[in-house]
Amino acid sequence: MFDVSRDQARQFFFEVRAKSKQSLPLSPLEDVALSIINHHPEYHALLDQPERYKDKDWQGESNEHNPFLHLSLHLAIEEQLSINQPPGIRAYFERLCLSLKDEHLARHVLLESLTEMVWQAQVNQQPLDNQRYLSLVEERLHQLNS
Repeated sequence: MFDVSRDQARQFFFEVRAKSKQSLPLSPLEDVALSIINHHPEYHALLDQPERYKDKDWQGESNEHNPFLHLSLHLAIEEQLSINQPPGIRAYFERLCLSLKDEHLARHVLLESLTEMVWQAQVNQQPLDNQRYLSLVEERLHQLNS
């Protein structure tokens, strides 16, 4: 989508939440982000406290997951679905929606697969592998339908 720093990404989500609470107009990207935020009420209090959370580190070894990473991955999924990239991702999403009967849960399956693929690429110091990503989605879809 675009290359932003950790601080810029966090500020973006803080601003979207603040603008929505003030009923200020949003850009198309902010509209997408607001929809994602609205599906995650567990993050609302955090997003209402930018001074407290703007610099917080979420470490991999703790039980907490990074809400900003989660929201950012949701944005990545929305972009993938809007342009069907990697090719076929939209069809998998539609199949997941049919199986789960819930679009948000279907997005989470994509998000889990994307997270695993990115992690594997980092560990193996290799570029992102779209085929591996689609294979992970396919595996999860088969597990759901078994």
